[in-house]
Amino acid sequence: MPPQPRGCECAIRAFLDVMVQILIILAPILVIASATDICYHKIPNWLTFPTIIAGVLYHSSTAGIQGCLLSTAGVLLGMAFFLPFYIKGGTGAGDVKLMGAVGGFLGTSGVFYAFIFSSIAGGIYAVLLLLRHGLFKETFMRYWYMLGTFLFHHKILYIPPKDETKMPVLRFGVAIAVGTISFILTDLIWIVNP
Repeated sequence: MPPQPRGCECAIRAFLDVMVQILIILAPILVIASATDICYHKIPNWLTFPTIIAGVLYHSSTAGIQGCLLSTAGVLLGMAFFLPFYIKGGTGAGDVKLMGAVGGFLGTSGVFYAFIFSSIAGGIYAVLLLLRHGLFKETFMRYWYMLGTFLFHHKILYIPPKDETKMPVLRFGVAIAVGTISFILTDLIWIVNP
């Protein structure tokens, strides 16, 4: 008879199962969100709202009221991360709702890490876009000058690009998808191989 897993091993196995289930649910949704963001420059409500509801229902059914509260807090925190960027015109409302949907499945700590991973993915994506369009040097010099002005003169200065119409548009739904999936896979790898 094989040895029975101890309490800690059971908890790790249960957490691993939940993360795999979440990855199976979220990955196709994030791929669809990326595709619609690239093709139509929008992440549709028919994708984000049902995903938010599914996340809350999933955790409500698996962990009761505590799961419902954790999931709802994840939705609110995920949306709160992108709300200032939306208000300033830096992202669309679909990005805000998509991060809320991610929070619905990952909860508060998970959506925090997904946001960090998505921000890193977004930064890499932005640099690649600027390189592809031949605008990296100009953009780097503008931001270097703005940083120097802030550090040495304690003034906030924004220098717009020479031609804003040439600036490539960052589709942040792609960064959210890459960042979230990367976080979940990293978390799974870390659990399996601590």
